[in-house]
Amino acid sequence: MTYFELLQFLKTYQTFIYTGDRQADLDLMEEEIKELNRLGMIEKDFFIKALLVIRKERH
Repeated sequence: MTYFELLQFLKTYQTFIYTGDRQADLDLMEEEIKELNRLGMIEKDFFIKALLVIRKERH
């Protein structure tokens, strides 16, 4: 999974993230992914991969 694929995935839940600040975007993406996981809307495997993509993009 790539950063772009993760953004596209979030759009399927009507979540559009672009603040102009890359770090803020990553923070928002992480919050959204954690919320989808908490609500049971995504698989655990997908959740882990998404967090890895976000953490990779931070560095």
